[in-house]
Amino acid sequence: MEWALLDGVPAEVRRRVLAGARLRRFARGEVVFHEGDPGDTLHLIAKGRVAVRVATELGDTATLTVLGAGDFFGELALLEARPRTASVVALEKTETLALHRDDFDEIAREYPSVYAFLAHVLGAQVRRLTGQVMDALYVPAEKRVLRRLSELARVYGDGVATVVIPLTQEDLATMAGTSRATVNRVLGEAEKAGLVAVGRMKISVVDRAALEKQGR
Repeated sequence: MEWALLDGVPAEVRRRVLAGARLRRFARGEVVFHEGDPGDTLHLIAKGRVAVRVATELGDTATLTVLGAGDFFGELALLEARPRTASVVALEKTETLALHRDDFDEIAREYPSVYAFLAHVLGAQVRRLTGQVMDALYVPAEKRVLRRLSELARVYGDGVATVVIPLTQEDLATMAGTSRATVNRVLGEAEKAGLVAVGRMKISVVDRAALEKQGR
């Protein structure tokens, strides 16, 4: 399994990080950790997909993003012991390599250059969050829906022509920061254009290239 965040990290540090991580397996629907739990572990996703979710002030649950193989979550746990800011749930059978903060500190004592790995991790997260903030501030809701759908198509792609995304329109709405009514309208227009096919509890992306073009 390849992780982009390890690109450029010295080979010996990369090997030590992967050797120090522990394999964790999660069943479909299993919670990896809850919002508010103590944070002590970084997870690198080796297989499967997870949803990152938060509780709203109204008591609802909002999906922030969906992550797949090669992605990571829980990176702040390597810096400080603070409660988790979101819950992470396995959407299917999932395997992660979990690096505990104590193990990271041990590696750092042996290989101080491991902080380059941490810098890669935090830098990747900053770029991801900055992109989301810029979208929220300057991109119309309709285009945000198309962009989040394109991102999900990449996560669920697996090299197939038609990508089936087993999420609800409500999930897509919270990821795009808009209403379900807006998502329903945008999907309806995209379906008429032959970009997607909308089913019960799923969205099938038929033309990824055209969808990405419309989301730019």
